[in-house]
Amino acid sequence: MTGLLLGAALGYVLQRSRFCVTGAFRDLYLARSTRYFTPFLLAIAIQAVGVAALTGIGVIAPEPASFAPLAVIGGGLLFGVGIVLAGGCATGTYYRAAEGLVGSWIALIFYALFAAVMKYGPLGGFTEAARSRTVGDATVHETLGVSVWVPTVVFGGIVGALVVRELRRSSGRKVAALPPRRTGLGHYLADIPWSPWVGGVLLGLIAIAAWVLSTAAGRNGGLGITTPSAKAVTFLTTGDATLVDWSVMLVLGILVGSFAAAKLSGEFRWRTPDSATILRSAGGGVVMGIGAALAGGCTIGNSLVETSLFSYQGWVSLVAIMAGTWAAAWFLLVRPQRAARGTARPAPVLSPVA
Repeated sequence: MTGLLLGAALGYVLQRSRFCVTGAFRDLYLARSTRYFTPFLLAIAIQAVGVAALTGIGVIAPEPASFAPLAVIGGGLLFGVGIVLAGGCATGTYYRAAEGLVGSWIALIFYALFAAVMKYGPLGGFTEAARSRTVGDATVHETLGVSVWVPTVVFGGIVGALVVRELRRSSGRKVAALPPRRTGLGHYLADIPWSPWVGGVLLGLIAIAAWVLSTAAGRNGGLGITTPSAKAVTFLTTGDATLVDWSVMLVLGILVGSFAAAKLSGEFRWRTPDSATILRSAGGGVVMGIGAALAGGCTIGNSLVETSLFSYQGWVSLVAIMAGTWAAAWFLLVRPQRAARGTARPAPVLSPVA
């Protein structure tokens, strides 16, 4: 039940702050905007401090993933391409599905299905073989022979400087808002959109709570989306109730929380895309599931959680996912726009009128 409740809190935060890592990565390339990327780094830094402190006092005992470079890089690139096709990362797809976006439901179904195929199905052997080709140390501090607090403090200082710069750049920026429908707490919970900073801070705190609650439930891990999604599909096909653990309840909770947020804010409505978007969403879900299974995680499991442990898998996967996102954004968004401008007919030249 703690997994379900924490997942509901996560879904509510994601929906109200519109926090999607796909948008953060894409906007960094297309618009040179760090509006969501810097808060995402802040979430990593907050989690890193919390995890290091909890580990030091013996509350949790995280085990960073072994580094399988070929699987992590290849899977990360695929996942980056997939999230652009699907229109959202793993958590983004979950909370948008709960808003009534049929395209997100299609992407989510194919993502979970192919994650299950890659992890527990006929391609499980291939995934295991790819991820077994590990090299060297698992973490940065292990290689350097220092305490985990060294990269934690250094990274925290870098993020702090980026936060200050972003706040200075955005000072004075006004956001249009609709007239309030409620007063008091309800106004803040459901009427006004939450800033990316609120989303980033709460995401970091929820990620810390996930370690504590998951450990108490007998699962040594933090937030995760891909493996529990695969477990949910496998449970539906096998009936193996042991697969329904804390993490599965977490992802179900994301749907509950984001649905509640969308209903309270008046943003829920069923939206059916055209056939081209449906096919692209399905293809994106397939590529997401394959990529996340190979990389050992998605934008949450790797880019948020493993990075806070300063594992090579987390940081290399983060870079690979960004590269895949940028490549797909160029191919699907930038290139067609440039081609359209190049083939556009020039405007007629009018003669001057006396």
